[in-house]
Amino acid sequence: MESVVLIIHVLLAVAIIALVLLQQGKGAEAGAAFGGGASQTVFGSQGSKSFLGRLTAVVAAGIFATSFALAVFAKQKAENVTGAGIPSAEVIESAAQPVDENELPALETQQAGDKAASDIPVAE
Repeated sequence: MESVVLIIHVLLAVAIIALVLLQQGKGAEAGAAFGGGASQTVFGSQGSKSFLGRLTAVVAAGIFATSFALAVFAKQKAENVTGAGIPSAEVIESAAQPVDENELPALETQQAGDKAASDIPVAE
């Protein structure tokens, strides 16, 4: 269901881009005032302003509805994910405890071992 809503959302987004690009700007109305604009329109003598404006409003409402639906789907997915590999607070606090120096092996004892076993060259 989520993928269907997502596909509709993308199609509506493409439609609103096309509708906005089809509409004329405010400067185009000045030429129509001198008799050149209304007779050449595809949408009738009133022009495309009301038709495309209403269609843009409908498509924008559809985008709003699909955005809301996608947000609900995302919220439901987030509630279903419990840990997602995130450690609990107790694990984080125990990892942040300071380590006693006696528990760590000394660097000199590691370098005194077999030099061939180490991949890291040691400067002498």
